[in-house]
Amino acid sequence: MRRSIATVSLSGSLADKLTAIGGAGFDGVEIFENDLLVSGLSPEDVRRRAADLGLAIELYQPFRDFEAVPPDVLADGLRRAEHKFAVMERLGATRMLVCSSVSPAAIDDDALAAGQLRLLAERAAEHGIRIAYEALAWGRHVSDYFHAWKIVRMADHPNLGLCLDSFHILARDVDPYAIRTIPGDKIFFLQLADAPALPMDVLHWSRHYRCFPGQGDLDVAGLVAEVLRTGYDGPLSLEVFNDIFRQAASMRTAQDAMRSLIALEEQVGVRAGASVTGLTSPPPPVVPSGFAFAELAAPTGALGGLLDALGFVRVGTHAGKPVELWQQGTARVLVNSGSAESPDGPALGAIGLESPDPAASVKRAEALLSPVLPRMRGPHDAPLDAVAAPDGTEVFFCRTARPDHPSWTDDFSENRRSADAAAGEITHIDHVALTQPWHHFDEASLFYRSVLGLRPHESLELPDPYGLMRSRAVSTEDGAVRVALNVAYVGAHDGSHDLAWQHVAFASRDIVATARRFRASGAEMLSIPANYYDDLEARYDLGAERRRLLRELNLLYDRDGQGEFLHFYTETTGRVFLEIVQRVGDYRGYGAVNAPVRLAAQHARPRRGSG
Repeated sequence: MRRSIATVSLSGSLADKLTAIGGAGFDGVEIFENDLLVSGLSPEDVRRRAADLGLAIELYQPFRDFEAVPPDVLADGLRRAEHKFAVMERLGATRMLVCSSVSPAAIDDDALAAGQLRLLAERAAEHGIRIAYEALAWGRHVSDYFHAWKIVRMADHPNLGLCLDSFHILARDVDPYAIRTIPGDKIFFLQLADAPALPMDVLHWSRHYRCFPGQGDLDVAGLVAEVLRTGYDGPLSLEVFNDIFRQAASMRTAQDAMRSLIALEEQVGVRAGASVTGLTSPPPPVVPSGFAFAELAAPTGALGGLLDALGFVRVGTHAGKPVELWQQGTARVLVNSGSAESPDGPALGAIGLESPDPAASVKRAEALLSPVLPRMRGPHDAPLDAVAAPDGTEVFFCRTARPDHPSWTDDFSENRRSADAAAGEITHIDHVALTQPWHHFDEASLFYRSVLGLRPHESLELPDPYGLMRSRAVSTEDGAVRVALNVAYVGAHDGSHDLAWQHVAFASRDIVATARRFRASGAEMLSIPANYYDDLEARYDLGAERRRLLRELNLLYDRDGQGEFLHFYTETTGRVFLEIVQRVGDYRGYGAVNAPVRLAAQHARPRRGSG
């Protein structure tokens, strides 16, 4: 399949957009009229530039408010069209997008609309141009694809066909099943966009919140499968209106767009089966089975006391690098004092994921355009490959202590206290929380979903004393790997712009014992206001003794229909804090109801180790 993208999907000048689109490997481009109007490039310059980059100009768009109008309005529409046709000839574009009218002058008369679109198609044919008619979800009289198809059939002209747009169809919850009744040669163009599920006006939703396939909640793959079953052989083209994308680096956005199409083609292939050919089939996802480690960049001794207070044991030191291995149960923490230190103090720099096949995990990541990171290895170091997540976190693929694969743990000299690592209550890493730069949040969601095969959960907006924190979790089906993606708040009270707190959450089989051990060591946990416990008493009948225990130990509490969740936090050191959790029953959440309390408490306390 050919892959295309609309220039409106990216930031920058038209020249910058074309460079990014070509550099990302697209085959074609939709020229959005406003991008051309404000450009210093002539249509001939754009045509040459696109050709030099290997890009076909697939579509010129949009042409608005043409059909089903009074005669005087029609005359003006034809005059406008002739001007656009002349521009398209200079561009070398042979398809023009015509949107269903939103004009108050439009008349609810399908026969009139068909006749006028036929007239437009006749004029277009004289220039070698085809008209792709699209039903806008907010069209005045034509707002769904099947209504548009009725009008195209009535017009009956070879140069008039449909443009199908996934957003306009799926945002109105219109069933795409009937697409299979449309002949493929009458579908002139296919535009694709996803979107998060948001309860808002569809026009505002469309103009500001579209995203690339796989980043939202719409079934774009199902719609594309229906279109391809018709025999449609045009490009898969992305048309995304998104305020954040229009401010982000165009090259990076274009690469993320290409990743979304590769992953989409894979999903469509699964949905459509042998009935559709020509789709990309990257190596299958290798779903991780757990966390191997979390790596914290910190000066020597900065975190040892904190880990010791939680019951971790320093079980080894890397043979050739200033890296310590701390362990409790199968929860492993690497403390790296040799990496580039964050100006804000200790930071979470890497995670290790247990992979059934590390080499296959890397191939999957490469196929989905994730950069494989170079690694300085000593002559006896175990092979350990990593890729970069969108926020810069290094993601390592590990196979720990298995007879069929070298283990990264063999690079660490053993400490005589290794046997003590099994003595505590902490059993494993429950989840990690990675705070994303605001313009990489959707990219991160797609990365963890497509590259690692994790399942995205509902996107949440959580109150912060200085704004809102956006959060979305991704996980394996069994919860063995859980990652919470958060957007850093902007403009904190101290004038900083992006504190980017990160944390690692450890699972405890007895959180009360862990909390008591932690307090007895003299270490500081995050203090929770008494008002929280007063409210908790009103929400849940936990009994007097349990309420007293929660208050005493600064434990937070949540429950759902499947189980309970208890957790506490350490004070923040640099950019990092630690969380201890205990899941009771089949609780699958993260205690999101308590996040505002945690955020307020953290704001109220100065961070340690940030100077």
